[in-house]
Amino acid sequence: MDTPDEKELTALDHMLNRSTLPYPRLLAVALFLGVLFATFELSGWRDHFSRQFLHDQFLEHRLNGVLIFVLLFSLGNLIQIPGWIFLAAAVLALGRSWGGVVTYLAASISCALTFLSIRLVGGDALRQLTNRPARRLLEQLDGHPIRSVLCLRILFQTAPALNYALAMSGVGFREYMLGTLLGLPLPIALYCLFFDFLARLLHLG
Repeated sequence: MDTPDEKELTALDHMLNRSTLPYPRLLAVALFLGVLFATFELSGWRDHFSRQFLHDQFLEHRLNGVLIFVLLFSLGNLIQIPGWIFLAAAVLALGRSWGGVVTYLAASISCALTFLSIRLVGGDALRQLTNRPARRLLEQLDGHPIRSVLCLRILFQTAPALNYALAMSGVGFREYMLGTLLGLPLPIALYCLFFDFLARLLHLG
């Protein structure tokens, strides 16, 4: 028969095991993102995430414009603002070369901050899932983390949902960032060419 001390240890062990389940962590992430989204919507700050606003910031304040751009890109990535808005604004204001460089810098910082924020709240919640497809995907990520992140970046760029999933997958920050830094240049370069062509075609600027 268990002694009182043994019972307390058993109860504590059960509590710790329950706390590692993914659902409380996933709920915490959903709540965190929901509060953040509601804050931006109700405060009117979301209006600053427009192509015209970003474009004007570059034209009026070159250095401050870049800093504002990086900040808004990072926040926008957390609240599901499409990355192409930022890239289009940068290309139209700075040209395809410098616009691409600034966007690459902002996207990399944004991905890093999103990873750290979601990892802090959600931990490795997806690592606790037991269904077979999730386990298979995680095994592939474990086997080739940098290559997996690189391929995902080429396909989905800075998609917020991808950032959330990778942050909670348990992948290391170093592998995450290396895959991100190597995977972003190609899609950003292609988008820069597209937006530059579109701007010339429609006489935008």
